[in-house]
Amino acid sequence: MVGHFILVSFLLLPVLTFMVSGQVFWSVNCGESDFYVDGNAMSWMPDTTLISNGVARVVQSTNSISTVLDTLRVFTSRKKNCYSYPVTKGEKLLVRASFNYGNYDRALSPPTFDLHFDGNFWTTVKTSISGANVYEATYVAKTDSVSVCVAQTNPGQFPFMSALEVRSVDLDAFRVVDENRALFLISRFSYGATATLRLPQDRYDRIWIPALGGTKKVTNDAIFINPTGTNNPPSGIFENAITVDSTADILLLGTVSPSKTLVYITTYFSEVRNLAITGQKRSFQFYETTTLKSVSMSDPILPPYGSMTTVRYLYNYTVYSITNISLISTMSSDLPPLINAIEAFNVSEVLTNGTDNNDVAMLILLQNTFNVLGEWSGDPCLPAPYSWDWLNCSNDIRPRVTSLYLDGFELSGSLPDISSMDALEIIVTGNPSMCESAGKSCSSSPGTTTTLSGSKKKKSSKLPLVLGITIPIFFLIWVAVGVFIILRKKNKSENANIPAAIGHTVGGANGNSGGGEIRESNGEEMRNEIN
Repeated sequence: MVGHFILVSFLLLPVLTFMVSGQVFWSVNCGESDFYVDGNAMSWMPDTTLISNGVARVVQSTNSISTVLDTLRVFTSRKKNCYSYPVTKGEKLLVRASFNYGNYDRALSPPTFDLHFDGNFWTTVKTSISGANVYEATYVAKTDSVSVCVAQTNPGQFPFMSALEVRSVDLDAFRVVDENRALFLISRFSYGATATLRLPQDRYDRIWIPALGGTKKVTNDAIFINPTGTNNPPSGIFENAITVDSTADILLLGTVSPSKTLVYITTYFSEVRNLAITGQKRSFQFYETTTLKSVSMSDPILPPYGSMTTVRYLYNYTVYSITNISLISTMSSDLPPLINAIEAFNVSEVLTNGTDNNDVAMLILLQNTFNVLGEWSGDPCLPAPYSWDWLNCSNDIRPRVTSLYLDGFELSGSLPDISSMDALEIIVTGNPSMCESAGKSCSSSPGTTTTLSGSKKKKSSKLPLVLGITIPIFFLIWVAVGVFIILRKKNKSENANIPAAIGHTVGGANGNSGGGEIRESNGEEMRNEIN
């Protein structure tokens, strides 16, 4: 019993941390069945309790990268497979997904597939024989959960996932970007650093990659560097910088190919020498240079000593030829340009609000009622055409669920009330053990009717219409019956001595009501009375 208690405690640890701190910090080691603590004292949870589909695999030893990235979960069925985690709506998140093919299947055939988040298309993952693909998105959650999904796009090429991380980010970080859009990381460099920097130095667990290039490294001689500023960077990125030999040299940061992508860039600067003592000045500007021209992109930058400053850009970066982004000294500068770090992102299209909230709630009700349906997660309808395998959706901006295909799941028990799914048109049942409510026969599923296509169509509630038609009809029928009885008695008394029509009797032993002519006459009188 003690052993079971300890196991449960470990399984609940990530959830308890979330509930107590209000911060999301979720690390999943896909394809693993045990907890693992890495060299940064970061705990990784296995994915066996998070997802039931897929198969755990291990990369070939020659392609080993790290303990976490050496295992993966591959998905050979379903249109998409998702990992989901509860968050607070309106919270800003950093989501990171990693993929290491590592020739796990010995087929030397790295797959290509799509990556989604919260019903939005993220990117197309193109894996390779060796090396990992890492993708990062930062955005504000529009619902109370975050989901990351992989979807098969090519026959025989099965999507997989090696690791998944979700972190909270302060709302004041990256505020220049519309909260209805996501930032997709292009690069994040800590210039002059000798090792990767992340948690605990970075409060958001951003991963800063060392970079030097063809420049030279300089070390900051300040005893303390105050990192307070835009995007809350870690102080460690200001311990080193890169520069060039003289003010005549250009510090090249990167080359941009023709694109129409919206781009967000933040650059970080801190002076490495106390220029108040030396009497020198360091001043430089951003330039974009093509074969035709070189244009300044910023005001002069004078990095502060012992603190930091940033330069941010958000623009529709449309270029028509290869363009170099550089730092160039101003005419008044005594020292060449330098830079400590950079973050560059593509800006997404406007994010979806997801499938209709009411339909999602009813699907959750179905999943809570029938455990087998609970294996699906992520947005039920988006992105199109990657809806859950057992439903179809409309093409609305906020899709509605139009069909439920529940046959083959062998569902049993009572069907919950999902009548509020008013866009639902078709239920294919095929579950003889399922009934609409307890106590009713389960030989067939009530509340459905066969459509012309042979599928099942959900009945809409027509009780008011039925009552509105049947009550007046019943009233008129009873009026007609009353008139008929009165006329019958009257005719009996008046026609007692009249001979009966040939072939008929009046009030005879048979109890017949009389001849056809009298019945027709009474019918005409009843019609006149009704009219």
